[in-house]
Parts: sequence; C-alpha cells; structure tokens
Amino acid sequence: PWSCILGFCFAGCFSIRGPVSVRGPEKGSVKVQCQYKRGWETHVKWWCRGARWVSCEILIQTRGSEQEEKKDLVSIKDSHTDCTFTVTMEGLRQNDSNIYWCGIQRLGPDLGTQVQLTVDPATWPAGAQGSEHCVPFPRNHYMLLVFVKVPILLILVGAILWLKGSQRVPEEPGDQPIYMNFSELLTKDMAA
Repeated sequence: PWSCILGFCFAGCFSIRGPVSVRGPEKGSVKVQCQYKRGWETHVKWWCRGARWVSCEILIQTRGSEQEEKKDLVSIKDSHTDCTFTVTMEGLRQNDSNIYWCGIQRLGPDLGTQVQLTVDPATWPAGAQGSEHCVPFPRNHYMLLVFVKVPILLILVGAILWLKGSQRVPEEPGDQPIYMNFSELLTKDMAA
C-alpha cells in the first residue's frame, strides 16, 4: 500500500518510539527504552542492527511475555504495565556503533523506530595497558582539583589554625585573648 515506505508503515511511528540516539562508553553498557501504545503488550518485541530496515539483523527478541531474554551480551525485557521494553547492550566495542531498530512483530510489516548508537572510545589513565606514552588525565580532573579540592583543603587548614589559635592560653596573667566567650559576656553583663 501507498502508506508503506521502506518496508514499514507510518503507523509504526505513532505506535512505537524510542530515543533518536544513545551513547555508551567502550567496554561499558547502554540501555535503550522503547515505548509502545497499549494493545501491543503481548506481541514479540525485537532489537535489530543495520541501517537498512529490510535487511537488519535481529540480535534479540522477546516471546511476547515479560520474561527477560538474554543472548551473548544483549538482553531485552518487556514491561506490559509501562508499555516499554528495555534493551541492554554490555561490553560495548567501537564496532557496535551503528544504526539499530526497536521493533514490534505483527501481521504485515512490523512496526519499528530507528536508534543511532555511538560507542565512545575508552580513555586510559597513564601507564594503563602497558602504554609507552603517558596519557594525561582528563581535563575535568584538573578542573575539579583547582576549583574544588584545593579550596576545600585551604579552608580546612585555615579552620584548624584558627581553632588552635583560639585555644591558646595567655602567657602572662595581664594578657587578654582577642575573643570572649559568649556565656562569659552574658555573665559579666548580668553582674553589672
């Protein structure tokens, strides 16, 4: 029919939706949540890899139930209450960056929505993985050090010095401390 383009119908755009794109760290994991309209709860949901809808490779699918399915490093779980199914990909590699599809199996063309997955390269600290070159710490570490850690350290040192200074006993009986205890001040005022 004229309403079907690239193997799926426009109705799919309104019956199922997911994020346009997701990112995950190399060797890490990513979760993708796809929502669907009521009425599709018991249909098989699937996760497919490949830019072309008609020839994408289905990596995992449900059985129409809420039971979690797992295959290799990919799992899928459907929640009929929330009308949402969640796909989790673990142990991400650079070559996992691709176009994927959240899909619902039905009579006729399946329903689906496209998701772009980008895997960010891992950043290794200095000396990791036997590297011959030193890798600098991320800039965020220095920003945290300069604007948070150093001021906190200076405040703590200042507070310790102030407390130590305020606890000094005058060397001669005639010397008076710079500060006065609040309770002493009240007692003197009342006596006067």
